[in-house]
Amino acid sequence: MNTIIHKSSERGHANHGWLDAHHSFSFANWYDPTKIHFGMLRVLNDDIIEGGQGFGTHPHNDMEIITIILEGALQHKDNMGNGSVIRSGDVQVMSAGTGVLHSEFNPLEKERTNLFQIWIFPKENGIKPRYDQKAFDPEEQKNTIQTVASGFKSNGELYIHQDAAISMSTLDGGRSLDYTFRKNGNGAYLMVVNGIVTVDNNRLERRDAIGISDTGTFSIHAQENSQVLIIEVPMR
Repeated sequence: MNTIIHKSSERGHANHGWLDAHHSFSFANWYDPTKIHFGMLRVLNDDIIEGGQGFGTHPHNDMEIITIILEGALQHKDNMGNGSVIRSGDVQVMSAGTGVLHSEFNPLEKERTNLFQIWIFPKENGIKPRYDQKAFDPEEQKNTIQTVASGFKSNGELYIHQDAAISMSTLDGGRSLDYTFRKNGNGAYLMVVNGIVTVDNNRLERRDAIGISDTGTFSIHAQENSQVLIIEVPMR
């Protein structure tokens, strides 16, 4: 097993007033040559958006974009005719493909919204753009793995155009859990959303992350009540 540790304090940080963003990988004006991507995972941004603020209309292409709402809400509009508000527990996916324009705003005037935005390179460029969203029951991630998006079309999760899987798990303190890869040769980028866990004898605290590759499975042990995000991706 190969591992790489990314501590929370080492992430890129940009506070624009209306947006307080932490970047796990090089993004916008923050560049770290050792943190460009992890396999096909290109972006993992931890964004806090002030009430009534957001991203104006902007373009994307040839990227799988997944948004997980941790707290608050996000209003989405795009040029495919989609318009909706997603809330805590909801997950949104967008295959940008040949090109899409969209905007994202926090519709809550007096509350912040905290979200993860994930970008994964697709397995094929130039596909037709598509959008989908789904609410997931957080009870279904308690001491087990809840897959919210993948390219494997297996358990009702949202579809993404890559042999990848995005999963969440909430572990009681003292509990352990094994993660088995969905595809040989894939790696996993695990971030601690909250709590403290150990993976391969590495202690990881809130928003610390570990990249894992060259193995078929790994174990997660919760030192206290914890939540983790697991992003499985092809490594090449």
